Amino acid sequence: MGLIGEECAMHVDIRARRIEIDAALRAHVERRLRFALGRFGERITKVTVRFEDANGPRGGVDKQCQISVALRPSGSVLVEDIDADLRLVVDRSADRAGRAVDRDLQRRRDTGRP
Repeated sequence: MGLIGEECAMHVDIRARRIEIDAALRAHVERRLRFALGRFGERITKVTVRFEDANGPRGGVDKQCQISVALRPSGSVLVEDIDADLRLVVDRSADRAGRAVDRDLQRRRDTGRP
């Protein structure tokens, strides 16, 4: 588990099922999340990234990435994507998570919710 950004307490939990996560991929995930979510740091309490190889050793377009973002004071955002390339699926998922958090927070501002 790591922290995204020095200035905020956004915890990142990376989990994998049937996929090896090396230090380079872990660093890539944290860097992409910092870029996509860093500006929302004070509103994010936890980020969970889950990887799964749906087809196992058979290969194919089966590397799933799910990013769950817990928001302060309540609520969450969930995005999922799938691709054969882990780095590509991380990039797309992180970008989508950033846009989804932005939409959620904008909706809260528009409706007057915290």
